[in-house]
Amino acid sequence: MATDIDLHLGRRLRRRRRLLGLTQQQLAIQVGIRFQQIQKYECGANRISAARLWQLAEALETPISYFYDGLAEAMERKEQVGANGGEMFSRKETLDLIQAYYQLGERPRRRLLDLAKSLHTEGEAVAS
Repeated sequence: MATDIDLHLGRRLRRRRRLLGLTQQQLAIQVGIRFQQIQKYECGANRISAARLWQLAEALETPISYFYDGLAEAMERKEQVGANGGEMFSRKETLDLIQAYYQLGERPRRRLLDLAKSLHTEGEAVAS
C-alpha cells in the first residue's frame, strides 16, 4: 500500500519527466529498468530506493531535493482538503500550459501572466 510520501515522490517524478518531454520508456532506458517500473513509481505502487532516486535525479537533471519539494505542504493540504483535493498540477492540461509558457521569451511570458491576472480580477469584479 502506497504511503503519502511514495505518492508525492511519484507525482514529482511524473511531473519532472513530462516537463522534460520524456516518455516512461525513455526514462527507463536511461536508468536501466523497464518502463513498467517507472509506471509503478509514478503511481506510488512501488517505493523508490535511495540509489534509484539518485539515478532518476541524474537522468532528470534535477537535485534529489526536487522530489521532496512541497512534501510538508502537501501533507498539510491533504489534512485540510482531504485525500482527493489539490491534483491540478498532475493534469496534462496544466503541464502543457506550463511547458508552453516556458517556451516563450521573457517579455511574452510577463504579458501572458499579466493577461491571466487581469482575467482573474475581471472575474472577481463580475461576481461581486
